[in-house]
Amino acid sequence: MPEQADQNGRVPAKVAVLGAGSWGTTFAKVLADAGTDVTLWARRTEVAEEINSTRVNAGYLPGIVLPQRLRATDDAAEAMHGTDAVVLAVPSQTLRENLAGWQPLLPERATLVSLAKGVELSTLKRMSEVVSEVADVAMEQVAVVSGPNLAREIAAEQPTATVVACNDHDRAVALQQACSTPYFRPYTNTDLVGIELAGACKNVIALACGMAVGLGYGHNTMSSLITRGLAETTRLGVALGAEPMTFAGLAGLGDLVATCMSPLSRNRTFGERLGRGETLAQAQDAAHGQVAEGVKSCSSIRQLAARTGVEMPITDVVHRVCHEGLEPGPAAAELLGRERKAE
Repeated sequence: MPEQADQNGRVPAKVAVLGAGSWGTTFAKVLADAGTDVTLWARRTEVAEEINSTRVNAGYLPGIVLPQRLRATDDAAEAMHGTDAVVLAVPSQTLRENLAGWQPLLPERATLVSLAKGVELSTLKRMSEVVSEVADVAMEQVAVVSGPNLAREIAAEQPTATVVACNDHDRAVALQQACSTPYFRPYTNTDLVGIELAGACKNVIALACGMAVGLGYGHNTMSSLITRGLAETTRLGVALGAEPMTFAGLAGLGDLVATCMSPLSRNRTFGERLGRGETLAQAQDAAHGQVAEGVKSCSSIRQLAARTGVEMPITDVVHRVCHEGLEPGPAAAELLGRERKAE
């Protein structure tokens, strides 16, 4: 694997992935398949032991055989020892707490990579901002991975593309090389603001699309929600300094379509349950511990939009369905009944 000349751009030879859920395990597999030595940290000892002994994480990716280059541990210090990059694969609203515990163990110059998609509730910060603050590193040391990343399909080696974003272009290129496989094609980008806001907002729009499916609506409704959802996401991103074209790319439209249309999407599935009349608690019970990030992010994104003066009607009604008792049917009628205007 070719090395970059710049010190910050050296291709990671050894990577720790912290979080053995479906996406963390899948990304660890991608790294290993790309020729990178990977240690996957699992919170539960039995998960780490299962992966090492059977090569399978049956609780999250049943039937997927993991490569020998990937090993697992329940010891975070062991996982991070001597690594060139640390991948943070925990839910967005728990990232700060988890990272605060890991901070003393982080290798000094390692690239810190966030897989989480959300906006922090208490601070309205993006995940890269949380990582930079808690780890006490410059933003140039933080990268994110985002795109149409349905874990099960990638784990099954179905072809997909993604985006590796970092303010430091050389660092992004190095990480791109570390996770390039015949089935996983990463592109680089330096627009962290746009990439992260697109990833957070698409979960909220997917909840709305799921509600539409649960209400019995068809493809016209879904297409309308996706398109208008992209419009309000772009408005917010541009107001916060993102590049408009980012939202037409893989981390914008690409991820939005995959998350809104696929039954593999936790947010789409969660929204569908709400649309069929289940309560928030019932939908959460049915998720069996899997996190639908949009349920919490809809509130922080709504607050961010209000602070920025950006109108986000779909995000607003999703928040009110999830947290204020608005029923999905009246929510749809409210969206359709808004003032007519030019597109």
